[in-house]
Amino acid sequence: MNVPSAASRAMIERLISFNTVSRDSNLGLIEWVRDYLQGFGAKTRLTHDAAGKKANLFATLGDSHKPGLILSGHTDVVPVDGQNWQTDPFVATERDGKLFARGSADMKGFIGIILPLHYALSYDEEVGCLGVRGLIRDLQENGIRPAGCVVGEPTSMQPIIAHKGTHRFRCAVHGREAHSSYVTHGVNAIEYAARLVVFIRQLADRLAQIEQRDYGFTVPYSTLSTGLIQGGIAANVVPKDCVFQFDMRTLPQASPDALYQEIRRYAEALAAEMRAIDADSGIDLQWVSQTVGLAASETDAIVQWAMRLSNNAGVGKVSYGTEAGLFQKMGVPTVICGPGDIAEAHRPNEFVALDQLAQCESFMERILETGYAKAA
Repeated sequence: MNVPSAASRAMIERLISFNTVSRDSNLGLIEWVRDYLQGFGAKTRLTHDAAGKKANLFATLGDSHKPGLILSGHTDVVPVDGQNWQTDPFVATERDGKLFARGSADMKGFIGIILPLHYALSYDEEVGCLGVRGLIRDLQENGIRPAGCVVGEPTSMQPIIAHKGTHRFRCAVHGREAHSSYVTHGVNAIEYAARLVVFIRQLADRLAQIEQRDYGFTVPYSTLSTGLIQGGIAANVVPKDCVFQFDMRTLPQASPDALYQEIRRYAEALAAEMRAIDADSGIDLQWVSQTVGLAASETDAIVQWAMRLSNNAGVGKVSYGTEAGLFQKMGVPTVICGPGDIAEAHRPNEFVALDQLAQCESFMERILETGYAKAA
């Protein structure tokens, strides 16, 4: 069995030891990596969130004025609350040729191995690719235009040429409270929210039936789903408030705005019904986050280059979202390729196979030997 070098293994274990759950700060990891890279003469840039508690790191080894290759990864991980872990999730534990820990696959294994020309380590990817937007803005404002980008999400080292767009929405329904024996005196926020949730599900069913398929994706059409709902205070009280959140995953060529406008029009019709009973009632629909999809081609130079250097003759498409589409929108040719299986991410006892880390390390060694511009 192939295994990563001792140096890469030590780096991965060090990164895993930083608890960078999305709700918490990632500054400990970011500042440690910044100092580590500056020790090798790297030029570094930090872009912070509004509260100053999180940061992106952009670091360059070599001539920062030349259009080099970005190797991009996110530093945040999902929570472990309520999950049945057999080991400490923030201590890398080897068993049966696998390295178990939160973030081992998604995606500190990749970050621990990369020896790049440019680093782009972001925060809050897991909650909507929020942090990397500030990093990209900073690059654009300072005239930094990389020649290409590899996003190291877990793909089992298969080059990925497309992913769906990810869109998250929050809907707050405000009605009027009443005793449940006098339902006509109230405006039931839960029931109006339920009608909107059903409409969203019907829209999802329509897409499943009629949208043009792209069988490169596991789910070959755009999807919508409601993931969280809260409302009411007691069974005998007509509820005044209900809040729910839903998720939209669109094929790269689909129009999320057109789907959103359908939902908004129906919400406005429901709100008019509510206001006919109580003028202060209504529905507040918010588009909370939007991450554009990635739509590359197998014939793109960066994809052909990634196929050669990863020794992988095939490409794929994935349904999960990444920052790859944002880099592509910036005008940077982008491909996704990293160690591990996305099916292991976000689960208890997350792991990455040591063989996958070794394959990634070989990939990085070939990058250093050939470079991107020369290979492409």
